[in-house]
Amino acid sequence: MTSFPLDVFTEPNVDPDTLANLGPLRRLAGRWESEIGVDINPKAEGPERRVFTERMSFDPIDAQTNGPQLFYGLRYHTHITTKEEDITFHDQVGYWLWEPATGLILQTLAIPRGQVALASGHAKPDDNSLTVVATRGETQDGICSTAFLEYAFRTDSYTMNLTFHDEDSWSYDIKTMLLVHGREELFEHHDTNTLRRVGPAKPNPLMQILTHKAKHVPSRDG
Repeated sequence: MTSFPLDVFTEPNVDPDTLANLGPLRRLAGRWESEIGVDINPKAEGPERRVFTERMSFDPIDAQTNGPQLFYGLRYHTHITTKEEDITFHDQVGYWLWEPATGLILQTLAIPRGQVALASGHAKPDDNSLTVVATRGETQDGICSTAFLEYAFRTDSYTMNLTFHDEDSWSYDIKTMLLVHGREELFEHHDTNTLRRVGPAKPNPLMQILTHKAKHVPSRDG
């Protein structure tokens, strides 16, 4: 049995202001930077620890519906480099989504090495911490990888814990469990960082249009 309605076509009323309806995700909106990120990744000779620089952006999108299901969300991009190398160390895009009716939180992620994932969790609007999880083999909270990654660095699970410190700072702790080719035990690929705000949030596209129109309505006295 599911709690989904019989009517899967009728869409709900939608508030055009995404920033006012993001629940616990509202504090992510904007631009963020850090130079103290730490990555623990597998190498042939053993675990490698790298300190990295990270820049992240979270932009509000217009509300999205699946029939009666309603999401408010943020489109995000993270770009990571290191002080030792100019080349991109990690690049990732996706969405953070909030379903007000159920408290469902979704993180979609895609990386340009042939891997995507959908992680989920639940939270209340004013929660100061969030957790989302994806597991290999699941169809609704799963991980999909290329044949080579399945062979060489199989990802069995992904867990992200996110903590808000105040309106201008937040941290994440990510644990990705990998089965590296030729090894019997899972490797814990670990990433942590604390970011600080460097830019404000912008309204979603529809709100920008409505605000612009409101500013240019002819005056009755004109």
